[in-house]
Amino acid sequence: MVQCILMIEDDQRLATMVDTYLAQNGYVVAHAVDGEAGLAALSGDAAGRFAAVLLDLMLPDTDGLDICRRIRALAPPQDSVPIVMLTAKGDPFDRVIGLEMGADDYLPKPFEPRELLARLRAVLRRPRLANSAGPAPLRFGRLEIDRGARAVLLDERPCTLTAYQFDLLAALAERAGRVLSRDHLIDALKGKAHEPFDRSIDVHIARLRAVIEDDPKHPRRIITVRGSGYVFARVQDG
Repeated sequence: MVQCILMIEDDQRLATMVDTYLAQNGYVVAHAVDGEAGLAALSGDAAGRFAAVLLDLMLPDTDGLDICRRIRALAPPQDSVPIVMLTAKGDPFDRVIGLEMGADDYLPKPFEPRELLARLRAVLRRPRLANSAGPAPLRFGRLEIDRGARAVLLDERPCTLTAYQFDLLAALAERAGRVLSRDHLIDALKGKAHEPFDRSIDVHIARLRAVIEDDPKHPRRIITVRGSGYVFARVQDG
């Protein structure tokens, strides 16, 4: 089945290059020239045909970070579509903010088309692998993680997570009680490209805590082990 990618990008020449390259590799690209057009395309996509979004950070009508936040506020299934943010800025702060807003990955401009393809395939692969196994839900007190449905419930209420954050939580929960290093977590996420000393795991952990912890500043589910990594608590209050 051919997958459709939504590209929100005002640079027509770049969009054409990406369209041509991804078409050669089996994808269809729909192009939106600004943020509002991109949101309109997603909002009208009731069938959830867009497999992923390529989102430019600097758009003519609004900030890409705001568009990222607004995508995550859409109704399902659009709220969980994987987002790869494209940015001409080299400031790591912009990258961290993008991840906190709900992006699954980022790629600085200029980029090689092959790297874009690799990162796109990585974010698309994770949901497909997770859905194929259909494992039983994991339950930890008031928290339930349904890997088959890719849903998380806290006190029987749904939690909104990005595709990457869900997979990170599942990787931790499947190894509850074990201390996992950042490198171990990255390896467990099936092909996630990263740089040395990548801190994106820390950003996503903080985002997860904001959603599933009663008090994110004093976490009881995802615990930091200084100098080693993180451990998901096997036994949790409630």
